[in-house]
Amino acid sequence: MKPSILSLSMLAGLVACQNSSSPLPTTIIPTPTTAIALSGSTVANPAAFTTALTLHVEDLWDLFVGPVSTATVNTTVSATPIPTHELIPPPSLFYSSFPSGQQIPLASKNESWKFPAGFWWGVASAAYQVEGAAKAEGRGPSIWDVLLHRVTGYTVANQTGDVADNQYYLYKQDIARIAALGVKTYSFSISWSRVFPFGNGPVNELALAHYDDVINTCIEFGVEPAVTLYHWDLPLNLQNTYGGWLGPQVVDDFVAYAKVVFGRYGNKVPRWFTVNEPIVFCNNYPLPDHYFTNTSIPKIQQPFWCGHYVLLAHAKAYHLAKSMGINGTVSFKTNGGYKIPLTNSSEDAVAVQRAWDFNEGWFANPTFLTGDYPKYLKDFVSGFLPEFTDEEKSMINGTSDVYAHDAYTSQFYMAPDSGIQACTSNTSHRLYPSCANTTYSYTTADGGWNVGPAADPLSPWLHKATDWMPLFLRYIQDTWHPSGGIAITEFGFAEPFEALKTLKADIQFDPIRSSYYREYMEAILMAISEGVNVVGTLAWSIVDNLEWNSGFQDKFGVQYVNLTTQERAYKASFFEYVNAFKLYGTDPVTPHFVSS
Repeated sequence: MKPSILSLSMLAGLVACQNSSSPLPTTIIPTPTTAIALSGSTVANPAAFTTALTLHVEDLWDLFVGPVSTATVNTTVSATPIPTHELIPPPSLFYSSFPSGQQIPLASKNESWKFPAGFWWGVASAAYQVEGAAKAEGRGPSIWDVLLHRVTGYTVANQTGDVADNQYYLYKQDIARIAALGVKTYSFSISWSRVFPFGNGPVNELALAHYDDVINTCIEFGVEPAVTLYHWDLPLNLQNTYGGWLGPQVVDDFVAYAKVVFGRYGNKVPRWFTVNEPIVFCNNYPLPDHYFTNTSIPKIQQPFWCGHYVLLAHAKAYHLAKSMGINGTVSFKTNGGYKIPLTNSSEDAVAVQRAWDFNEGWFANPTFLTGDYPKYLKDFVSGFLPEFTDEEKSMINGTSDVYAHDAYTSQFYMAPDSGIQACTSNTSHRLYPSCANTTYSYTTADGGWNVGPAADPLSPWLHKATDWMPLFLRYIQDTWHPSGGIAITEFGFAEPFEALKTLKADIQFDPIRSSYYREYMEAILMAISEGVNVVGTLAWSIVDNLEWNSGFQDKFGVQYVNLTTQERAYKASFFEYVNAFKLYGTDPVTPHFVSS
Protein backbone atom coordinates (compact mmCIF):
# COMPACT_ATOMS: atom_id res chain seq x y z
CA MET A 1 0.00 0.00 0.00
CA LYS A 2 1.31 3.44 -0.92
CA PRO A 3 2.65 5.29 2.16
CA SER A 4 1.56 8.71 3.37
CA ILE A 5 3.85 11.72 3.48
CA LEU A 6 3.75 14.14 6.42
CA SER A 7 5.94 17.11 7.11
CA LEU A 8 7.63 17.06 10.48
CA SER A 9 6.10 20.42 11.36
CA MET A 10 2.68 18.72 11.29
CA LEU A 11 3.75 16.61 14.26
CA ALA A 12 4.31 19.57 16.56
CA GLY A 13 1.95 19.94 19.52
CA LEU A 14 1.49 23.67 19.81
CA VAL A 15 -1.22 25.48 21.74
CA ALA A 16 -3.63 27.57 19.64
CA CYS A 17 -4.95 30.97 20.64
CA GLN A 18 -8.48 30.62 22.03
CA ASN A 19 -9.82 34.12 21.81
CA SER A 20 -8.79 35.41 18.38
CA SER A 21 -11.68 36.29 16.06
CA SER A 22 -9.56 36.62 12.93
CA PRO A 23 -10.82 35.01 9.72
CA LEU A 24 -9.62 31.56 8.67
CA PRO A 25 -6.04 31.72 7.35
CA THR A 26 -4.98 30.21 4.06
CA THR A 27 -3.95 27.09 5.96
CA ILE A 28 -5.21 26.08 9.36
CA ILE A 29 -1.86 24.50 10.23
CA PRO A 30 0.10 27.44 11.70
CA THR A 31 3.54 28.18 10.27
CA PRO A 32 6.12 29.81 12.56
CA THR A 33 7.99 32.85 11.30
CA THR A 34 11.05 31.86 9.31
CA ALA A 35 13.47 34.23 11.02
CA ILE A 36 14.15 35.46 14.54
CA ALA A 37 16.52 37.97 16.09
CA LEU A 38 19.72 36.83 17.78
CA SER A 39 22.20 39.34 19.24
CA GLY A 40 21.09 42.00 16.80
CA SER A 41 21.20 39.67 13.81
CA THR A 42 18.49 37.80 11.96
CA VAL A 43 18.82 34.02 11.93
CA ALA A 44 16.68 31.17 10.77
CA ASN A 45 13.97 30.18 13.24
CA PRO A 46 14.45 26.47 14.04
CA ALA A 47 10.75 26.19 14.91
CA ALA A 48 10.01 26.72 11.22
CA PHE A 49 12.27 23.91 10.01
CA THR A 50 10.41 21.12 8.18
CA THR A 51 11.19 17.76 6.70
CA ALA A 52 9.19 15.10 4.90
CA LEU A 53 8.43 11.70 6.39
CA THR A 54 7.26 8.74 4.37
CA LEU A 55 4.97 6.73 6.64
CA HIS A 56 3.41 3.34 6.15
CA VAL A 57 0.23 2.40 8.00
CA GLU A 58 2.24 0.55 10.62
CA ASP A 59 4.28 3.69 11.21
CA LEU A 60 1.14 5.67 12.03
CA TRP A 61 0.32 3.12 14.73
CA ASP A 62 3.84 3.07 16.15
CA LEU A 63 4.34 6.83 16.15
CA PHE A 64 0.95 8.02 17.34
CA VAL A 65 -0.81 5.13 19.13
CA GLY A 66 1.64 2.49 20.33
CA PRO A 67 1.01 -1.21 20.96
CA VAL A 68 -2.56 -2.50 20.68
CA SER A 69 -4.27 -5.54 22.16
CA THR A 70 -5.52 -8.39 20.02
CA ALA A 71 -8.29 -10.91 20.56
CA THR A 72 -7.83 -14.63 20.98
CA VAL A 73 -10.22 -15.19 18.06
CA ASN A 74 -8.84 -13.47 14.97
CA THR A 75 -10.52 -15.25 12.07
CA THR A 76 -14.14 -14.97 10.96
CA VAL A 77 -16.41 -17.32 12.92
CA SER A 78 -19.35 -19.03 11.23
CA ALA A 79 -22.81 -18.64 12.74
CA THR A 80 -24.15 -21.49 14.86
CA PRO A 81 -27.78 -22.19 15.84
CA ILE A 82 -29.10 -20.17 18.80
CA PRO A 83 -30.07 -22.55 21.64
CA THR A 84 -33.87 -22.72 21.93
CA HIS A 85 -33.87 -21.87 25.63
CA GLU A 86 -32.17 -18.52 24.92
CA LEU A 87 -35.16 -17.46 22.80
CA ILE A 88 -37.67 -17.79 25.64
CA PRO A 89 -38.84 -14.34 26.83
CA PRO A 90 -38.58 -13.42 30.52
CA PRO A 91 -41.48 -13.17 32.96
CA SER A 92 -43.94 -11.46 32.54
CA LEU A 93 -43.80 -11.84 28.75
CA PHE A 94 -43.80 -15.62 29.09
CA TYR A 95 -44.71 -18.21 31.73
CA SER A 96 -44.17 -21.94 31.34
CA SER A 97 -46.99 -24.41 32.05
CA PHE A 98 -45.19 -25.50 35.21
CA PRO A 99 -44.80 -24.21 37.83
CA SER A 100 -48.08 -22.32 37.76
CA GLY A 101 -49.78 -19.73 39.94
CA GLN A 102 -48.22 -16.44 38.86
CA GLN A 103 -50.64 -13.53 38.70
CA ILE A 104 -50.14 -10.17 36.99
CA PRO A 105 -52.59 -7.31 36.35
CA LEU A 106 -54.38 -7.54 33.03
CA ALA A 107 -52.96 -5.06 30.51
CA SER A 108 -55.32 -4.70 27.59
CA LYS A 109 -54.06 -4.03 24.09
CA ASN A 110 -54.89 -0.58 22.69
CA GLU A 111 -56.74 -1.49 19.50
CA SER A 112 -56.32 2.02 18.07
CA TRP A 113 -52.53 1.69 17.92
CA LYS A 114 -50.68 0.18 14.98
CA PHE A 115 -47.24 0.34 13.38
CA PRO A 116 -47.95 0.83 9.68
CA ALA A 117 -46.94 -1.64 7.00
CA GLY A 118 -43.33 -1.17 6.00
CA PHE A 119 -42.31 0.23 9.38
CA TRP A 120 -38.64 -0.72 9.77
CA TRP A 121 -37.14 -1.49 13.12
CA GLY A 122 -33.96 -2.99 14.44
CA VAL A 123 -30.79 -2.44 16.43
CA ALA A 124 -27.67 -0.35 15.89
CA SER A 125 -23.94 -0.26 16.51
CA ALA A 126 -20.85 1.65 15.37
CA ALA A 127 -17.55 0.33 14.04
CA TYR A 128 -15.13 1.59 16.66
CA GLN A 129 -17.46 0.63 19.51
CA VAL A 130 -17.92 -3.04 18.57
CA GLU A 131 -15.48 -4.23 15.91
CA GLY A 132 -12.15 -4.50 17.70
CA ALA A 133 -9.45 -5.88 15.37
CA ALA A 134 -7.82 -2.48 15.62
CA LYS A 135 -4.95 -3.09 13.18
CA ALA A 136 -6.36 -6.11 11.34
CA GLU A 137 -6.20 -6.27 7.56
CA GLY A 138 -4.65 -2.86 7.13
CA ARG A 139 -6.90 -0.60 9.20
CA GLY A 140 -5.30 2.76 9.85
CA PRO A 141 -5.65 4.48 13.23
CA SER A 142 -8.45 6.92 13.94
CA ILE A 143 -8.42 9.86 16.31
CA TRP A 144 -10.15 7.65 18.88
CA ASP A 145 -7.23 5.24 18.95
CA VAL A 146 -5.08 8.17 20.05
CA LEU A 147 -7.64 9.59 22.46
CA LEU A 148 -8.07 6.32 24.35
CA HIS A 149 -4.46 5.09 24.14
CA ARG A 150 -2.52 8.25 24.69
CA VAL A 151 -4.51 11.02 26.36
CA THR A 152 -4.15 10.79 30.12
CA GLY A 153 -7.48 10.65 31.94
CA TYR A 154 -9.58 10.73 28.78
CA THR A 155 -11.28 7.42 29.55
CA VAL A 156 -12.72 6.53 32.93
CA ALA A 157 -11.34 3.00 33.01
CA ASN A 158 -8.32 3.07 30.69
CA GLN A 159 -10.21 0.98 28.12
CA THR A 160 -9.82 1.08 24.33
CA GLY A 161 -11.52 -0.26 21.22
CA ASP A 162 -8.62 -2.61 20.40
CA VAL A 163 -10.74 -5.73 20.97
CA ALA A 164 -14.16 -4.38 22.03
CA ASP A 165 -16.86 -6.96 21.16
CA ASN A 166 -14.63 -8.49 18.49
CA GLN A 167 -17.49 -8.14 16.02
CA TYR A 168 -15.01 -7.87 13.16
CA TYR A 169 -14.73 -11.66 13.48
CA LEU A 170 -18.01 -12.49 15.25
CA TYR A 171 -20.45 -10.57 13.01
CA LYS A 172 -22.04 -13.69 11.56
CA GLN A 173 -23.12 -14.89 15.00
CA ASP A 174 -24.26 -11.42 16.05
CA ILE A 175 -26.44 -11.13 12.94
CA ALA A 176 -27.79 -14.64 13.50
CA ARG A 177 -28.71 -13.75 17.08
CA ILE A 178 -30.83 -10.74 16.12
CA ALA A 179 -32.37 -12.62 13.18
CA ALA A 180 -33.50 -15.36 15.57
CA LEU A 181 -35.70 -12.79 17.34
CA GLY A 182 -37.16 -11.52 14.06
CA VAL A 183 -35.27 -8.22 13.97
CA LYS A 184 -35.71 -6.54 10.59
CA THR A 185 -32.76 -4.12 10.43
CA TYR A 186 -29.15 -4.00 11.54
CA SER A 187 -27.63 -0.53 11.42
CA PHE A 188 -23.84 -0.42 11.56
CA SER A 189 -21.08 1.92 10.45
CA ILE A 190 -18.17 1.36 8.13
CA SER A 191 -14.72 2.30 9.40
CA TRP A 192 -13.36 5.04 7.13
CA SER A 193 -9.79 4.21 8.17
CA ARG A 194 -10.28 0.55 7.20
CA VAL A 195 -11.33 1.47 3.67
CA PHE A 196 -8.82 4.33 3.38
CA PRO A 197 -6.11 3.67 6.01
CA PHE A 198 -4.78 7.21 5.50
CA GLY A 199 -8.27 8.72 5.03
CA ASN A 200 -7.47 9.32 1.37
CA GLY A 201 -5.17 7.79 -1.22
CA PRO A 202 -4.96 4.00 -1.55
CA VAL A 203 -8.09 1.89 -1.05
CA ASN A 204 -7.95 -1.23 1.13
CA GLU A 205 -9.65 -4.09 -0.73
CA LEU A 206 -9.48 -6.34 2.35
CA ALA A 207 -11.76 -3.93 4.20
CA LEU A 208 -14.22 -3.71 1.32
CA ALA A 209 -14.36 -7.51 1.09
CA HIS A 210 -15.06 -7.69 4.83
CA TYR A 211 -18.04 -5.35 4.63
CA ASP A 212 -19.21 -7.21 1.52
CA ASP A 213 -19.64 -10.23 3.73
CA VAL A 214 -21.25 -8.32 6.60
CA ILE A 215 -23.90 -6.97 4.21
CA ASN A 216 -24.37 -10.32 2.50
CA THR A 217 -24.75 -12.06 5.87
CA CYS A 218 -27.49 -9.61 6.85
CA ILE A 219 -29.33 -10.35 3.61
CA GLU A 220 -28.84 -14.11 4.06
CA PHE A 221 -30.60 -13.92 7.45
CA GLY A 222 -33.46 -11.70 6.28
CA VAL A 223 -32.03 -8.61 8.03
CA GLU A 224 -31.85 -5.35 6.10
CA PRO A 225 -28.49 -3.59 6.41
CA ALA A 226 -28.50 0.13 7.21
CA VAL A 227 -25.08 1.70 6.77
CA THR A 228 -23.53 4.82 8.27
CA LEU A 229 -20.45 6.13 6.50
CA TYR A 230 -19.05 8.04 9.46
CA HIS A 231 -19.60 7.43 13.16
CA TRP A 232 -16.91 9.60 14.77
CA ASP A 233 -13.80 7.51 13.93
CA LEU A 234 -11.99 10.09 11.79
CA PRO A 235 -8.81 8.73 10.14
CA LEU A 236 -5.93 10.03 12.20
CA ASN A 237 -3.91 10.98 9.15
CA LEU A 238 -6.54 13.51 8.07
CA GLN A 239 -6.54 15.17 11.48
CA ASN A 240 -2.77 15.43 11.47
CA THR A 241 -2.48 16.51 7.83
CA TYR A 242 -4.99 19.35 7.70
CA GLY A 243 -7.04 19.40 10.89
CA GLY A 244 -9.67 16.80 9.98
CA TRP A 245 -13.17 18.28 9.98
CA LEU A 246 -11.64 21.74 10.50
CA GLY A 247 -10.06 21.78 7.04
CA PRO A 248 -11.84 22.31 3.71
CA GLN A 249 -9.95 19.33 2.25
CA VAL A 250 -12.12 16.97 4.30
CA VAL A 251 -15.10 17.63 2.04
CA ASP A 252 -13.53 16.09 -1.03
CA ASP A 253 -11.89 13.30 0.96
CA PHE A 254 -15.23 12.33 2.50
CA VAL A 255 -16.96 12.39 -0.88
CA ALA A 256 -14.19 10.22 -2.39
CA TYR A 257 -14.69 7.73 0.45
CA ALA A 258 -18.47 7.80 -0.06
CA LYS A 259 -18.01 7.17 -3.79
CA VAL A 260 -16.03 3.99 -3.15
CA VAL A 261 -18.55 2.68 -0.62
CA PHE A 262 -21.65 3.61 -2.64
CA GLY A 263 -20.09 2.08 -5.71
CA ARG A 264 -19.27 -1.16 -3.91
CA TYR A 265 -22.52 -1.82 -2.03
CA GLY A 266 -25.01 0.38 -3.85
CA ASN A 267 -28.55 -0.92 -3.81
CA LYS A 268 -27.84 -3.83 -1.48
CA VAL A 269 -28.36 -1.24 1.26
CA PRO A 270 -31.88 0.23 1.54
CA ARG A 271 -30.91 2.92 4.06
CA TRP A 272 -27.77 5.05 4.04
CA PHE A 273 -26.63 7.61 6.60
CA THR A 274 -23.72 9.89 5.78
CA VAL A 275 -22.70 11.05 9.26
CA ASN A 276 -23.83 10.28 12.78
CA GLU A 277 -24.55 13.05 15.29
CA PRO A 278 -22.43 15.92 13.96
CA ILE A 279 -23.63 17.99 16.93
CA VAL A 280 -21.60 15.64 19.13
CA PHE A 281 -18.50 14.98 17.06
CA CYS A 282 -18.14 18.64 16.09
CA ASN A 283 -18.42 19.61 19.74
CA ASN A 284 -15.55 17.21 20.44
CA TYR A 285 -13.42 19.95 18.94
CA PRO A 286 -11.07 21.24 20.15
CA LEU A 287 -9.24 17.96 20.57
CA PRO A 288 -6.81 17.74 23.49
CA ASP A 289 -3.65 19.79 23.10
CA HIS A 290 -0.29 18.15 22.33
CA TYR A 291 -1.60 14.94 20.74
CA PHE A 292 -2.57 16.11 17.24
CA THR A 293 -1.27 18.63 14.73
CA ASN A 294 -1.96 22.11 15.98
CA THR A 295 -4.53 24.35 14.31
CA SER A 296 -4.74 28.14 14.19
CA ILE A 297 -8.55 28.17 14.44
CA PRO A 298 -9.64 29.61 17.81
CA LYS A 299 -10.99 26.89 20.04
CA ILE A 300 -14.42 28.41 20.50
CA GLN A 301 -14.87 28.50 16.72
CA GLN A 302 -13.74 24.95 15.99
CA PRO A 303 -17.09 23.14 16.44
CA PHE A 304 -18.70 25.47 13.93
CA TRP A 305 -15.98 25.15 11.30
CA CYS A 306 -16.46 21.42 11.67
CA GLY A 307 -20.22 21.80 11.19
CA HIS A 308 -19.67 23.98 8.13
CA TYR A 309 -17.63 21.32 6.36
CA VAL A 310 -19.89 18.50 7.56
CA LEU A 311 -22.86 20.15 5.85
CA LEU A 312 -20.93 20.56 2.61
CA ALA A 313 -19.56 17.01 2.75
CA HIS A 314 -22.96 15.52 3.56
CA ALA A 315 -24.70 17.45 0.79
CA LYS A 316 -22.12 16.49 -1.82
CA ALA A 317 -22.26 12.85 -0.75
CA TYR A 318 -26.07 12.93 -0.94
CA HIS A 319 -26.05 14.27 -4.50
CA LEU A 320 -23.31 11.80 -5.42
CA ALA A 321 -25.48 8.91 -4.23
CA LYS A 322 -28.42 10.10 -6.28
CA SER A 323 -26.22 10.56 -9.35
CA MET A 324 -24.98 6.99 -8.93
CA GLY A 325 -28.51 5.61 -8.95
CA ILE A 326 -28.71 4.70 -5.26
CA ASN A 327 -32.35 3.75 -4.72
CA GLY A 328 -32.24 3.62 -0.93
CA THR A 329 -32.85 6.60 1.30
CA VAL A 330 -29.88 8.84 2.08
CA SER A 331 -29.93 10.92 5.26
CA PHE A 332 -27.75 11.99 8.14
CA LYS A 333 -28.42 11.36 11.83
CA THR A 334 -28.88 14.30 14.13
CA ASN A 335 -29.48 14.04 17.86
CA GLY A 336 -30.94 15.70 20.93
CA GLY A 337 -33.94 15.64 23.22
CA TYR A 338 -37.11 17.65 23.49
CA LYS A 339 -36.40 21.07 24.96
CA ILE A 340 -38.95 21.84 27.65
CA PRO A 341 -39.21 25.42 28.95
CA LEU A 342 -38.64 25.33 32.70
CA THR A 343 -41.08 28.20 33.24
CA ASN A 344 -43.48 30.18 31.06
CA SER A 345 -41.27 33.29 31.18
CA SER A 346 -40.31 35.04 27.95
CA GLU A 347 -36.61 34.63 28.84
CA ASP A 348 -36.97 30.87 29.13
CA ALA A 349 -38.84 30.79 25.81
CA VAL A 350 -35.91 32.54 24.14
CA ALA A 351 -33.46 30.16 25.85
CA VAL A 352 -35.40 27.19 24.47
CA GLN A 353 -35.28 28.58 20.94
CA ARG A 354 -31.56 29.28 21.27
CA ALA A 355 -31.10 25.67 22.35
CA TRP A 356 -32.95 24.41 19.27
CA ASP A 357 -30.88 26.70 17.04
CA PHE A 358 -27.54 25.56 18.49
CA ASN A 359 -28.51 21.88 18.43
CA GLU A 360 -30.99 20.25 16.05
CA GLY A 361 -31.47 23.43 14.03
CA TRP A 362 -27.73 23.65 13.36
CA PHE A 363 -28.00 20.84 10.80
CA ALA A 364 -31.75 20.38 10.29
CA ASN A 365 -32.53 23.94 9.20
CA PRO A 366 -29.97 23.89 6.37
CA THR A 367 -30.96 20.42 5.14
CA PHE A 368 -34.75 20.60 5.56
CA LEU A 369 -35.68 24.28 5.36
CA THR A 370 -33.38 26.96 3.98
CA GLY A 371 -29.90 25.71 3.18
CA ASP A 372 -28.64 28.03 5.92
CA TYR A 373 -28.29 28.27 9.69
CA PRO A 374 -31.11 29.24 12.08
CA LYS A 375 -31.22 32.77 13.45
CA TYR A 376 -29.43 32.60 16.80
CA LEU A 377 -26.70 30.33 15.53
CA LYS A 378 -26.17 32.49 12.45
CA ASP A 379 -25.90 35.60 14.61
CA PHE A 380 -22.92 33.96 16.29
CA VAL A 381 -21.11 32.28 13.39
CA SER A 382 -21.51 35.17 10.93
CA GLY A 383 -18.52 36.80 12.61
CA PHE A 384 -16.10 34.13 11.40
CA LEU A 385 -17.69 31.50 9.12
CA PRO A 386 -18.03 32.26 5.42
CA GLU A 387 -21.59 32.74 4.22
CA PHE A 388 -22.97 29.83 2.27
CA THR A 389 -23.34 30.94 -1.32
CA ASP A 390 -26.72 30.69 -3.03
CA GLU A 391 -25.36 27.70 -4.92
CA GLU A 392 -24.26 26.03 -1.67
CA LYS A 393 -27.60 26.73 0.00
CA SER A 394 -29.40 25.15 -2.94
CA MET A 395 -27.05 22.18 -2.80
CA ILE A 396 -27.53 21.63 0.96
CA ASN A 397 -31.30 22.14 1.14
CA GLY A 398 -33.35 18.99 0.67
CA THR A 399 -30.50 16.54 1.25
CA SER A 400 -32.10 14.23 3.79
CA ASP A 401 -34.73 11.76 2.65
CA VAL A 402 -35.77 10.99 6.23
CA TYR A 403 -35.48 13.02 9.42
CA ALA A 404 -33.18 10.57 11.20
CA HIS A 405 -32.89 11.46 14.86
CA ASP A 406 -31.07 9.90 17.79
CA ALA A 407 -33.50 10.75 20.58
CA TYR A 408 -32.76 9.33 24.01
CA THR A 409 -34.28 11.75 26.49
CA SER A 410 -35.67 15.24 27.15
CA GLN A 411 -34.72 18.00 29.54
CA PHE A 412 -35.66 21.47 30.76
CA TYR A 413 -34.14 24.68 29.41
CA MET A 414 -34.05 28.12 30.93
CA ALA A 415 -32.23 31.41 30.68
CA PRO A 416 -28.89 31.82 32.49
CA ASP A 417 -29.20 33.19 36.02
CA SER A 418 -27.63 36.44 34.85
CA GLY A 419 -29.97 36.68 31.85
CA ILE A 420 -29.48 35.99 28.16
CA GLN A 421 -28.17 39.46 27.30
CA ALA A 422 -25.48 39.24 29.97
CA CYS A 423 -24.39 35.90 28.56
CA THR A 424 -24.34 36.79 24.85
CA SER A 425 -22.25 39.88 25.59
CA ASN A 426 -19.68 37.95 27.65
CA THR A 427 -17.53 35.50 25.68
CA SER A 428 -16.13 34.06 28.92
CA HIS A 429 -19.58 33.10 30.25
CA ARG A 430 -19.71 29.35 30.84
CA LEU A 431 -22.87 29.03 28.71
CA TYR A 432 -21.59 31.13 25.81
CA PRO A 433 -22.40 31.03 22.91
CA SER A 434 -25.73 29.16 23.20
CA CYS A 435 -26.61 30.96 26.45
CA ALA A 436 -29.23 28.35 27.30
CA ASN A 437 -29.10 26.71 30.71
CA THR A 438 -30.40 23.19 31.40
CA THR A 439 -31.68 21.04 34.21
CA TYR A 440 -33.28 17.62 34.53
CA SER A 441 -35.54 18.67 37.38
CA TYR A 442 -38.87 20.44 37.59
CA THR A 443 -38.96 23.69 39.55
CA THR A 444 -39.16 23.58 43.33
CA ALA A 445 -42.71 24.90 43.05
CA ASP A 446 -43.54 21.82 40.96
CA GLY A 447 -41.93 19.45 43.44
CA GLY A 448 -38.35 19.45 42.21
CA TRP A 449 -38.69 15.96 40.77
CA ASN A 450 -36.44 14.74 37.99
CA VAL A 451 -38.00 14.57 34.53
CA GLY A 452 -37.68 10.79 34.94
CA PRO A 453 -35.48 8.08 36.49
CA ALA A 454 -31.76 8.63 36.03
CA ALA A 455 -29.58 6.30 33.99
CA ASP A 456 -26.15 5.11 35.06
CA PRO A 457 -24.03 7.91 36.59
CA LEU A 458 -21.67 7.66 33.60
CA SER A 459 -24.55 8.97 31.48
CA PRO A 460 -25.63 11.97 33.58
CA TRP A 461 -27.35 13.44 30.49
CA LEU A 462 -29.82 10.54 30.29
CA HIS A 463 -33.14 10.25 32.10
CA LYS A 464 -36.17 8.19 31.20
CA ALA A 465 -38.48 10.85 29.76
CA THR A 466 -40.62 8.79 27.41
CA ASP A 467 -43.74 10.78 28.32
CA TRP A 468 -42.34 13.72 26.32
CA MET A 469 -41.75 11.73 23.14
CA PRO A 470 -45.14 12.24 21.43
CA LEU A 471 -44.77 16.02 21.75
CA PHE A 472 -41.15 15.83 20.60
CA LEU A 473 -42.10 13.88 17.46
CA ARG A 474 -44.89 16.31 16.72
CA TYR A 475 -42.44 19.21 17.11
CA ILE A 476 -40.01 17.66 14.61
CA GLN A 477 -42.79 17.13 12.08
CA ASP A 478 -44.26 20.60 12.48
CA THR A 479 -40.89 22.37 12.47
CA TRP A 480 -38.86 20.64 9.75
CA HIS A 481 -41.65 19.01 7.69
CA PRO A 482 -39.71 15.93 6.61
CA SER A 483 -41.42 14.53 3.53
CA GLY A 484 -39.99 11.06 4.15
CA GLY A 485 -41.07 10.89 7.76
CA ILE A 486 -39.16 10.61 11.03
CA ALA A 487 -36.93 7.72 12.05
CA ILE A 488 -35.61 7.32 15.57
CA THR A 489 -32.18 6.03 14.64
CA GLU A 490 -30.85 5.61 18.17
CA PHE A 491 -32.62 5.34 21.50
CA GLY A 492 -31.72 3.38 24.57
CA PHE A 493 -30.93 3.46 28.25
CA ALA A 494 -27.92 2.77 30.46
CA GLU A 495 -29.24 0.56 33.25
CA PRO A 496 -27.90 2.07 36.50
CA PHE A 497 -24.84 0.32 37.96
CA GLU A 498 -25.14 -2.66 35.63
CA ALA A 499 -21.35 -2.84 35.38
CA LEU A 500 -21.21 -3.66 39.10
CA LYS A 501 -23.34 -6.79 38.76
CA THR A 502 -21.49 -10.09 38.64
CA LEU A 503 -24.24 -12.67 38.02
CA LYS A 504 -25.32 -13.00 34.40
CA ALA A 505 -28.92 -13.72 35.39
CA ASP A 506 -29.02 -10.44 37.33
CA ILE A 507 -27.57 -8.52 34.40
CA GLN A 508 -30.09 -9.99 31.96
CA PHE A 509 -33.01 -8.63 34.00
CA ASP A 510 -32.81 -4.88 33.29
CA PRO A 511 -36.09 -3.44 34.65
CA ILE A 512 -35.61 0.28 33.97
CA ARG A 513 -34.32 -0.31 30.45
CA SER A 514 -37.20 -2.73 29.80
CA SER A 515 -39.79 -0.18 30.91
CA TYR A 516 -37.97 2.46 28.86
CA TYR A 517 -38.35 0.43 25.66
CA ARG A 518 -41.96 -0.51 26.37
CA GLU A 519 -43.02 3.05 27.15
CA TYR A 520 -40.95 4.54 24.34
CA MET A 521 -42.65 2.31 21.79
CA GLU A 522 -46.03 3.20 23.29
CA ALA A 523 -45.12 6.88 22.93
CA ILE A 524 -44.32 6.36 19.25
CA LEU A 525 -47.61 4.52 18.78
CA MET A 526 -49.43 7.45 20.37
CA ALA A 527 -47.68 9.87 18.03
CA ILE A 528 -48.51 7.74 15.00
CA SER A 529 -52.16 7.56 16.07
CA GLU A 530 -52.16 11.37 16.23
CA GLY A 531 -50.87 11.74 12.68
CA VAL A 532 -47.08 11.92 13.10
CA ASN A 533 -45.29 10.06 10.31
CA VAL A 534 -42.77 7.87 12.15
CA VAL A 535 -41.25 5.33 9.77
CA GLY A 536 -38.67 3.40 11.78
CA THR A 537 -36.73 2.82 15.00
CA LEU A 538 -33.25 1.54 15.83
CA ALA A 539 -32.45 0.53 19.40
CA TRP A 540 -29.02 1.33 20.81
CA SER A 541 -27.31 -1.01 21.05
CA ILE A 542 -27.10 -4.53 19.66
CA VAL A 543 -24.62 -5.42 22.44
CA ASP A 544 -22.88 -3.82 25.37
CA ASN A 545 -20.04 -1.90 23.73
CA LEU A 546 -17.31 0.67 24.17
CA GLU A 547 -19.18 3.84 25.09
CA TRP A 548 -16.34 6.09 24.02
CA ASN A 549 -14.58 7.67 27.02
CA SER A 550 -16.90 5.81 29.42
CA GLY A 551 -15.33 2.58 28.24
CA PHE A 552 -17.26 -0.62 28.91
CA GLN A 553 -18.54 0.66 32.26
CA ASP A 554 -21.66 2.29 30.79
CA LYS A 555 -24.01 -0.44 29.53
CA PHE A 556 -26.48 0.30 26.73
CA GLY A 557 -26.71 -3.11 25.11
CA VAL A 558 -29.87 -5.15 24.71
CA GLN A 559 -27.45 -8.06 24.88
CA TYR A 560 -24.88 -8.76 27.57
CA VAL A 561 -21.28 -9.44 26.51
CA ASN A 562 -18.67 -11.22 28.60
CA LEU A 563 -15.62 -9.28 27.45
CA THR A 564 -13.30 -12.17 28.39
CA THR A 565 -15.10 -14.99 26.60
CA GLN A 566 -17.14 -12.80 24.15
CA GLU A 567 -20.26 -14.77 25.13
CA ARG A 568 -23.51 -12.95 24.32
CA ALA A 569 -26.85 -13.20 26.16
CA TYR A 570 -30.19 -11.52 25.47
CA LYS A 571 -31.46 -9.10 28.09
CA ALA A 572 -35.12 -8.77 29.06
CA SER A 573 -35.25 -5.36 27.37
CA PHE A 574 -34.56 -6.93 23.98
CA PHE A 575 -37.66 -9.11 24.30
CA GLU A 576 -39.67 -6.08 25.45
CA TYR A 577 -38.62 -4.16 22.34
CA VAL A 578 -39.48 -7.03 19.99
CA ASN A 579 -42.78 -7.60 21.76
CA ALA A 580 -44.00 -4.14 20.76
CA PHE A 581 -43.95 -5.25 17.13
CA LYS A 582 -45.53 -8.60 17.90
CA LEU A 583 -48.41 -6.74 19.57
CA TYR A 584 -48.80 -3.72 17.29
CA GLY A 585 -47.00 -4.46 14.05
CA THR A 586 -48.87 -4.70 10.77
CA ASP A 587 -46.00 -6.72 9.33
CA PRO A 588 -45.31 -10.07 11.03
CA VAL A 589 -42.25 -10.59 13.20
CA THR A 590 -40.54 -13.47 11.42
CA PRO A 591 -37.48 -15.12 12.98
CA HIS A 592 -34.72 -16.49 10.75
CA PHE A 593 -32.52 -19.28 12.04
CA VAL A 594 -29.15 -20.79 11.25
CA SER A 595 -29.52 -23.97 9.24
CA SER A 596 -28.46 -26.87 11.44
